[in-house]
Amino acid sequence: MAEPEKYRSRPRDKLGEEVAEFLAADEATAVDELADVLEVMYTLAKDLGMDSAGLERIRLAKARERGSFTNRVVWSGNH
Repeated sequence: MAEPEKYRSRPRDKLGEEVAEFLAADEATAVDELADVLEVMYTLAKDLGMDSAGLERIRLAKARERGSFTNRVVWSGNH
């Protein structure tokens, strides 16, 4: 079992690895890579005291407040 400090850094490193794998994936494997990203995100959230349902509540609140990508609109920060 890893020491707490060493363990806390590992999921953060793993997130970068999994995102890189997703970015390099083709259409056939992209969803599998996204599932790996999501698994690491849930691990990170749990380490911060948040379960997946709580994380989803925060995501929905931010989407309501700021919008989301559902309509393919991307905010660039400019007016």
